[in-house]
Amino acid sequence: MPIYSAPVKDIRFLLHEHFTLQHYNAMPAFAEATPDLVDAILDEAAKVAENVYQPLNLSGDEQGCRLEDGKVITPDGFKEAYSQYREGGWQGLTGDAKYGGQGLPQTLGLVLNEILVAANWGFAMYPGLIKGATESIYAWGTDAQKEKYLPKMYSAEWAGTMNLTEPHCGTDLGLLRTKAEPQDDGSYSITGTKIFISAGDHDLTENIIHLVLARIPGGPSGVKGISLFIVPRNVINDDGSIGANNNVSCGSLEEKMGIHSNATCVMNYDGATGYLLGAEHKGMKAMFTMMNEARLGVAIQGLAIAEVAQQNAVAYANDRLQGRALTGPKNPDGPADPIMVHPDVRRMLMTNRAFIEGARAMSIWAGILVDTTRQHPDEGERERAEQLLALITPVLKSYLTDQGVEAASRALQCFGGHGYIREWGMEQFLRDEL
Repeated sequence: MPIYSAPVKDIRFLLHEHFTLQHYNAMPAFAEATPDLVDAILDEAAKVAENVYQPLNLSGDEQGCRLEDGKVITPDGFKEAYSQYREGGWQGLTGDAKYGGQGLPQTLGLVLNEILVAANWGFAMYPGLIKGATESIYAWGTDAQKEKYLPKMYSAEWAGTMNLTEPHCGTDLGLLRTKAEPQDDGSYSITGTKIFISAGDHDLTENIIHLVLARIPGGPSGVKGISLFIVPRNVINDDGSIGANNNVSCGSLEEKMGIHSNATCVMNYDGATGYLLGAEHKGMKAMFTMMNEARLGVAIQGLAIAEVAQQNAVAYANDRLQGRALTGPKNPDGPADPIMVHPDVRRMLMTNRAFIEGARAMSIWAGILVDTTRQHPDEGERERAEQLLALITPVLKSYLTDQGVEAASRALQCFGGHGYIREWGMEQFLRDEL
């Protein structure tokens, strides 16, 4: 069975010794994040990740999600684990306190995301999609929209998604056909089909708030005519209670190579009621708030899987006996030496370690830049951070995912033939990364 131990010591070193978060106390979020509070949060996150989420990783991959009577059922144990996640208040950690969040740095949120992904990537994607959706609503929503959606999403009572891709257009969103017909009450009737929607439907929350790209008739062609809409899966009544289905359904589940425990859905909108988020025909700009959040999240995924794969490879290399060291026996009382003594095994593991430590430092730096763009009192510092973040976000997404695959592959190679056997968990790490 695969193992995972959250790298709290390494993370603390970066937060407290290398970056020294207290240097950023001019920003309110960092002033709240005292070293003692940060350490307590890291310790609790490690405990929950290791004892609740990680034990469900292999079984969740084997069981996967299923579609029954039009509803997606997550793997055994996921609902209970999600309840613990919700009750722990993890979702709103970095959210605005005005809407029920805790107001802590986005930097800390990125660190905790690494721990959660490494423990159970499929599970982590459900709250990850909520985070992206809340960022877009917070940045572009009206006061009424923020008050309506953010408290329930920060509490993880409601989930979120982003709906971009359609069957005929892939990433060329200028070709999308989903329509948004204006209604007399100011809402829109949304009709169309979206594909590859991560966490598009599930049984973890009572409602899912979809962010959907669609066209308002008469708008410009191409991407200039795309608008963004809030489309709840279920109607939200005036008193805040949950009503009937909003003509939103999961048509099918994709059978993927990896990340089986997260539902990747074909979503159908058949005259669903939606609400404009941001300005008409400016949907791509609003959606990029969520996409940039997702890009950093994807970068963290590459780092996280490299870390957990590395931990398992190191444990195996220290335990597996085979051959003798070139310089003489290192385990003279045993029949052979641990494979850790062999130079090529050490080369693979040291290469992984160098990548992981550098990637984690870069990720935390990116988190600090995110916080700086939002809270630094000096406008010049905010602009400088914005420019740096625009540069490094796509670089981090590309490099950390590419090298995460290579790291997972090197870790698997340390197992030899055993790396391809499911019970060790290594083939899942590599499959998920691919």
